[in-house]
Amino acid sequence: MRDNADRKPQRVTIRLPDQDDPVAGVTETDAAQHAIRYPYMLVRGPLFGIAEQQPDQGPLWRLRSDMDSGMPQDARDALNSQLWFTAKDRATDREHRRRLLEAVALLEREPVDEVRVGPVRYRIVRADEFSQTDGRRPEPPRPTDPDPEGWEDDDAESHTRGFVIDPGAATGPAEALQRIVLHDFAYTSPRFPREVRGDSEAAVVSHPDVVMLPAVFRVLVEKEKSWETLGSQHATPQHARRGLVDFLTNTHGFPPPIGPPEEDAAACRQAAADFRRRRRANELEVCGRRFLIVRVARTIRVGPDGPEPPRPSDVDEYGPCQIHPTMDADGTITHD
Repeated sequence: MRDNADRKPQRVTIRLPDQDDPVAGVTETDAAQHAIRYPYMLVRGPLFGIAEQQPDQGPLWRLRSDMDSGMPQDARDALNSQLWFTAKDRATDREHRRRLLEAVALLEREPVDEVRVGPVRYRIVRADEFSQTDGRRPEPPRPTDPDPEGWEDDDAESHTRGFVIDPGAATGPAEALQRIVLHDFAYTSPRFPREVRGDSEAAVVSHPDVVMLPAVFRVLVEKEKSWETLGSQHATPQHARRGLVDFLTNTHGFPPPIGPPEEDAAACRQAAADFRRRRRANELEVCGRRFLIVRVARTIRVGPDGPEPPRPSDVDEYGPCQIHPTMDADGTITHD
């Protein structure tokens, strides 16, 4: 293990907005205004995903997932599936398939956070998720966030999959300032166990660089003294709004207590219809429950050997297992 005690983080390269680019200027102004309006950070916890390092990319890593797994093992299982289907459908030859299946077999046996397939490295990586808040409510979507209109049930294009984790990449002034502020960030609240706080402090030294991922959006529901997430993260505010409408109309058959109580079903359906008629609404109250569409930030720490993997204190509720049928190097699948 490298000793990084004296390692300085990479310089943060600031890219000033082009004076001839009005969109860039408005985006920076928007970010600065929201930073003042929502100065506090509300930490939700870690997320996990998959990163890949190709030999022609040098030291850089590229994300192969949306960084939305709640446990490291979720991300390992996702990598297991990605490699298995690559072996099934896109292996270049018998040797390539054999190497892919060796990595799959390892992921089925052990909770490993990195595997190789020839020169390609795959790593389970860790991010921290947080929202900005004014002390009362989390930050809503910004006017400059990409926000397509319409209520069609289509898939939003991911801004996270394919993202290059490059701490040396130039960034705008607002993001550069946020990276500088987050450089020394560690969990300090007593609500986190001691080992979690210790691992967080150690990560500041072992992985001193900070990279901001593209923003995502969530639906939150207000509790007595906190906000609770409803469903998964979304690529755009509009897709989060669709998720809230689906919940209120019980489109996917959410059972109580996840879905609305049966006695509130009619009121929730009416509230959903009214919400759809409002253009880019980010708040809804119905049957004593308050829902918000909020903006979520995510950061990845980076060290000398790339993005941070899961920490010892990160919790898995289950271990590795076989997910797909057995396949041999010729591509023959055996259903046991």
